[in-house]
Amino acid sequence: MESIVKGASNAPHRSLYHALGMTNEELDKPMIGIVSSYNEIVPGHMNLDKIVEAVRVGVAMAGGNPVVFPAIAVCDGIAMGHQGMKYSLVTRDLIADSTEAMTLAHGFDALVMVPNCDKNVPGLLMAAARLNIPTVFVSGGPMLAGHVGGKKRSLSSMFEAVGQYNAGNMNNEELEEFECKVCPTCGSCSGMYTANSMNCLTEVLGMGLRGNGTIPAVYSSRIELAKHAGMAVMEMLRKNIRPRDIMTREAFDNALTVDMALGCSTNSMLHLPAIAHECGIEINLDIANDISAKTPNLCHLAPAGPTYMEDLNEAGGVYAVMNELTKLGLLHTDCMTVTGKTVGENIAGCINRDPAVIRPVENPYSKTGGIAVLRGNLAPDGGVVKRSAVAPEMLVHKGPAKVFESEEEAQAAIDAGKIVAGDVVVIRYEGPKGGPGMREMLNPTSAIMGRGLGSSVALITDGRFSGATRGACIGHVSPEAASGGPIGVVRDGDMIGINIPENKLELCISDEELAERMRNFVPKTRELSGYLKRYAAMVSSGATGAIVNK
Repeated sequence: MESIVKGASNAPHRSLYHALGMTNEELDKPMIGIVSSYNEIVPGHMNLDKIVEAVRVGVAMAGGNPVVFPAIAVCDGIAMGHQGMKYSLVTRDLIADSTEAMTLAHGFDALVMVPNCDKNVPGLLMAAARLNIPTVFVSGGPMLAGHVGGKKRSLSSMFEAVGQYNAGNMNNEELEEFECKVCPTCGSCSGMYTANSMNCLTEVLGMGLRGNGTIPAVYSSRIELAKHAGMAVMEMLRKNIRPRDIMTREAFDNALTVDMALGCSTNSMLHLPAIAHECGIEINLDIANDISAKTPNLCHLAPAGPTYMEDLNEAGGVYAVMNELTKLGLLHTDCMTVTGKTVGENIAGCINRDPAVIRPVENPYSKTGGIAVLRGNLAPDGGVVKRSAVAPEMLVHKGPAKVFESEEEAQAAIDAGKIVAGDVVVIRYEGPKGGPGMREMLNPTSAIMGRGLGSSVALITDGRFSGATRGACIGHVSPEAASGGPIGVVRDGDMIGINIPENKLELCISDEELAERMRNFVPKTRELSGYLKRYAAMVSSGATGAIVNK
């Protein structure tokens, strides 16, 4: 900042700051950019004005000059199931790019990122790594769970209720009760979906303060957290602690480890590689399986189980999970964090207050992690499944393919009752290039669940899934159909073998038959325009994080 406000040559710059009403006293202080994802269309962002104001107070209390600028945000739930979902993942790069542009154009000394929902958190983490100036994250916090029929509910319950309604198992009044009660407050949706996964992993990476991922949006302690984030960034600036000092390879190993223990969204397998790439670190999917093999799954938060983010918060939060994992020596505890202390110093004494929410390492849900990467002739570069949310009877499955060229085609077939027990639904041309934008498939997976087929039907796609998806749903199948991947040559009736414990996904035809199909395969193309056309031309495979310009 000093380089653009000091000296006679920078008098024109100062004149423009005076046009903003800034005093010389303010210009003598470090200028701290507060990146606000606030808007009035995303429920997880409607409270961010209050978070931003609290950050401003914290920065000013610690001697900084806070200045707010915006980042866009898409609500994945509202965008779900139509063309709007093509514009979800692609915003991750817009967010990173626009934050880079605003920061460097105006010479900010440090940043506080205020995201909440799915793409804002990874997009701003990418920007933080790219800019590498002192940066702290504070999210808007999770929604409280809803209550219907005496049970806690969330957005995944809502989508599955639609499936029950379409199957004739729920009436209009019951559906309306779900509609009005499952999302009772502002905040990121209340299960371990993508937004909450990434906010929790921000804590693990060391880029957010304790409670960033779990303190509910409506709690006053969230406002206190925001004030402390504003203070923390000033201390980072004084000590010159930067994002790449924090987001090291060991920090990403920690994030993948806690990801497995928490049972995070499969979208973390897109976002962590993209964030690491900005740090100059390459993560491949095989690393995820290696870490999963030695990491116990300790939490079954919705949609995998009946507990919610508020329960995780009361049980001790992310730090309590991390402390459990240190009993097995699974974390690098000497990594630096935004507190100026190491991971080990931060989590010391953070006990597990509820073993029903965070299982002790001696009694895990499983001895392996919540996410698995599958490979085979159908997914040579890998596919991803949330193993912790798969019914035990579907961990190994073999069934006939029902092939669809888009999400809409698959949804129509499920709603018409054309999918039956044993089937493997294949949805292709929904990958990063083929979609483009790699749409989430929450509508078809919820419809399958709502029809009572969750323990007998699998779904595979070169697209991806919402964190709210549960069941034998394998996404990110790579190479995608649009890039000439084998998923593009699957035919109706082909047998597909899934073996999640052995990390295998196979098209059950001979090598000769597969080679013949691949020789004759010409991928389909779509007519594109605008941003999606540019995105499709530049984006990498889902197996490498759907990175633009890789």
